[in-house]
Amino acid sequence: MGIKKSIHVGIEGNSEESIIGDKTEQEQEQDSTSIDDQMEKNDVQYGDICSKSSDELGKPMGLKREDSKLRTLAGQVFSVQGKNFGINIPLTTPSRTLSAISYLFKEDQGNQSSKKSTQEGNKLRINKTKLHHAEKMIKGAFVELYKGLGYLKTYRNLNMLAFIKILKKFDKVTGKQVLPIYLKVVESSYFNSSDKVINLADEVEELFIKNFADEDRRKAMKYLKPHQRKESHSVTFFIGLFTGCLIALFTGYVIMAHILGLYKKQPKTSIYMETSYPVLSMFTLLFLHFFLYGCNIFAWRKTRINYSFIFELAPTKELKYRDVFLICTTSMTVVVGTMFVHLSFLTKGYSYTQVQAIPGLLLLAFLLLLVCPFNIIYRSSRYRLLCVIRNIILSPLYKVVMLDFFMADQLCSQVPMLRNLEYVACYYITGSYKTQDYGYCMRTKHYRDLAYAVSFLPYYWRAMQCARRWFDEGQKNHLLNLGKYVSAMLAAGTKVAFEKERTVGWLCLVVIMSSFATMYQLYWDFVKDWGLLQSNSKNPWLRNELMLRRKIIYYFSMGLNLVLRLAWLQTVVHSSFGHVDYRVTGLFLAALEVIRRGLWNFFRLENEHLNNQGKFRAVKTVPLPFHEVDEED
Repeated sequence: MGIKKSIHVGIEGNSEESIIGDKTEQEQEQDSTSIDDQMEKNDVQYGDICSKSSDELGKPMGLKREDSKLRTLAGQVFSVQGKNFGINIPLTTPSRTLSAISYLFKEDQGNQSSKKSTQEGNKLRINKTKLHHAEKMIKGAFVELYKGLGYLKTYRNLNMLAFIKILKKFDKVTGKQVLPIYLKVVESSYFNSSDKVINLADEVEELFIKNFADEDRRKAMKYLKPHQRKESHSVTFFIGLFTGCLIALFTGYVIMAHILGLYKKQPKTSIYMETSYPVLSMFTLLFLHFFLYGCNIFAWRKTRINYSFIFELAPTKELKYRDVFLICTTSMTVVVGTMFVHLSFLTKGYSYTQVQAIPGLLLLAFLLLLVCPFNIIYRSSRYRLLCVIRNIILSPLYKVVMLDFFMADQLCSQVPMLRNLEYVACYYITGSYKTQDYGYCMRTKHYRDLAYAVSFLPYYWRAMQCARRWFDEGQKNHLLNLGKYVSAMLAAGTKVAFEKERTVGWLCLVVIMSSFATMYQLYWDFVKDWGLLQSNSKNPWLRNELMLRRKIIYYFSMGLNLVLRLAWLQTVVHSSFGHVDYRVTGLFLAALEVIRRGLWNFFRLENEHLNNQGKFRAVKTVPLPFHEVDEED
């Protein structure tokens, strides 16, 4: 059996494992040098992926055996100093997964058709792409190892400082002078006198500079010791400036809309509400959600929740809460200002076709800014967002990480925004804005079918992520989570069907499916995602570890989450606020769901942080791409 070796740079509580392996440093250097020399040669050849006979390969295999084969597909074996090593590249992307599956298919087909291939014929030449991925994995392992050594060094210094303060306090209270006596013992103790951590950190620096930075120390330190961005006071100034502009423009817009009676149930205002209002509604929901994310970051920092590590964000490029607030205020100022100008042009009798193009141009401008390749306006964050969206859309093919399924959960609360986006795209792409025929999309069968898909998609993506996690980890808990999103899809489908055919049968089905999905989701929110409702907890019906001092906040949040989860009842009750247009009511209810998601975010990450804290882990566990295998394998 293969013996996988990895660098575990996590700091384990009460761990007595040595950081350095059984080999001496000289042997490790010789082995690593030999491996590098062997891999640099172009004529290095690799043995079979697996030495199983063709009879065994032809037998029916279970899911775990197939998964095991897929995981070892990238593990071609090569020999160094009489030992066999393999390269393991995790199947975390579609290209790696599909190539592994196709290779497995070809291998099985070849084994079944012929058994006459010689050992020379079975050997494969090294794949440069796999080497590139292996290099990235080793580079990441060095960075995490260096980070862990830094934490260990800081931990040692803090312990030494704690001893000094305790002894000083003891001398002050008792009036004795024991500090010099005990301090000599503490200073000579192993944890303070040992220089293994410092020497190992220096060795990591030298190896990283030599192998990954082209002998450039400054370049290497950018990876090993990245400097965080300093917060600028100008950001705070512009937040205040754009907030004032937003309030002024929004006040003017509301007054003008009230004078024109746009938000009342009147036939003459239906064109505006059907065409332009969805754009404003879409941006309002989007940036409200983003604003709440900024509030989440602020709360996480105040409560010392390590969100950067959980999301695997780069410390030099991550968005601070001030950056998020600046983006929200600036964007909403532009949106409300544009809508104010648009409404002003309508009242002054400008050409309706030209005026109606303004909201579409606004949406197009934001989309172009999102995909802008130039290094302006937080390019790294925009690129990361696009990568996460790509991972979500292709979720069965990508390995699921925390940021991916966290973002997919956010999309589950933005179904109204996605449906508005669908309608606006149809309205402008089909050219309906030129003829003012806002009902064209509603009459199109393809659009109505697409409405079902848009309502399903966020839950479908999340369900596929659960399926992928179950495939990777084999935990039944992911299947139960998948069931939650299937119930949500069924509830969303019945709601869309009820909007088209308002019959008693569909109404009963909406009530049944929505009630079941709501109870399922509430249980998962409180017990699984938040880790609450533990009967044996020292905090009644909460959990043992809490980041907030006031327990009433948790009880209030559970009650508020319950109330906001029941917003679907408006679909059945059809409650209205006087003569206000139903679209305004829909925006209000959609905003409540976004607020609920913002509340959910804080407690979800708090629970994630506490679970991580319970494992005494401050850095990632990075597996190496190389593993030693026995000759029998």
